[in-house]
Amino acid sequence: MKTRAVPGARWLLLDEYTGEVGEPDVTVGVCHDIDGLFVDPEPIPPPETFTLLGCDPAGPLRDALGHLGTRRAWLPSVALFPVHRKRPAGCLWDERGCTCVEELIDVTVVGRRPSAAREGMVDLDLRGYVRLLPEYGLPEEKPDVTGFRLAALDDATLGECLDVAGVFRERPSPSIRPVTLIGFRPEAPPLLKSIEGRKITASIMTLQHDGRIAGQVALLSATVVSARPSRLGDGLLDITLDGGIEEPTPSAAREIFQMWYDGGPAEPGLWAHYDRLLQREWLGLAVSRHCLQGGLPDKSAGTTYHLDGRFVTDIDAFYCAIGEAVNGPGGYFGWNLDALHDCLGGGWGAARPFQLIWHHSNVARRHLVAGYDRPAHRLRDWGPSIALDDLLKIFSERKVEVEFR
Repeated sequence: MKTRAVPGARWLLLDEYTGEVGEPDVTVGVCHDIDGLFVDPEPIPPPETFTLLGCDPAGPLRDALGHLGTRRAWLPSVALFPVHRKRPAGCLWDERGCTCVEELIDVTVVGRRPSAAREGMVDLDLRGYVRLLPEYGLPEEKPDVTGFRLAALDDATLGECLDVAGVFRERPSPSIRPVTLIGFRPEAPPLLKSIEGRKITASIMTLQHDGRIAGQVALLSATVVSARPSRLGDGLLDITLDGGIEEPTPSAAREIFQMWYDGGPAEPGLWAHYDRLLQREWLGLAVSRHCLQGGLPDKSAGTTYHLDGRFVTDIDAFYCAIGEAVNGPGGYFGWNLDALHDCLGGGWGAARPFQLIWHHSNVARRHLVAGYDRPAHRLRDWGPSIALDDLLKIFSERKVEVEFR
């Protein structure tokens, strides 16, 4: 897709949300810069303390009690399924439980004592995180329940408890960051006064220098607070909105977006210069460009691909490396396990069966191991690490021969 070229325009606002299903997307406008799009992420908050009251532990939770004070008193996840006195409106039920479930992640059991609630039960102190923070819908009021059923990520039972403390409480709301569209040219120029108070809901797309869309960056949903003529040119506006970008892009990613503006990576291995947070931005641009350009034809079955494994120290680095191995610099071939499955099904640059020669595989053997994944972003995405063995299983199932070197 290519937009009408505007010299210096870097960003396109595309409304994909307000029309009827099947109607074409609507271009809202283009702009030179967006103040508030690039912001350093807030640090992950410190772990919290929770208490399971009147608990009858089972399975891995019970096992952890025998290792208090050690690393083995740890669980990747404790899901709290409420046992409602009366199921509230909006609560949906399936075979696992109801949609009111809350999840504690990266949990260490730090205390145990007899419970006053019922003889034979214990109160357990846990230290960890709530996966869903307030801005993502965590209820601050405890539901009306008779207790909670406890389960692990794989649905293994962890027992039950009568009550919990420290989970349902008010937490600080994230700060609202104002957003300003600088040098904005509306697609349908309004009168300056008429734009104030207007609600804008649009995807922010990054452009290449020739006006083609290079990828999707963020979702903007906010109301115009003020508008004024821009110093960048006649007919351009500087528009201030009352926030609207929930997850800004890291400041250091500007360099990556500049690379895509100039046409994309021109040589292999450039992704390795960035930390994991920025590699996620790299992957997001890679998948967007791949989809917007209509993908690439599959190379013939039986092709051999060479993966440079020197910098594969985490799962995101692996996705950068395999994307490049299959589709060249800036190429895409999955950015999570589901996407990798899809790519291996064909239509993403490689037809099976094929051979993958994994150079410097000793790096991945040391780093892609079982454990818990704690990337320094998006707390709710924390979960079990994707290990090398998980990848090899997928490749074997999809008839991909992997040779380590």
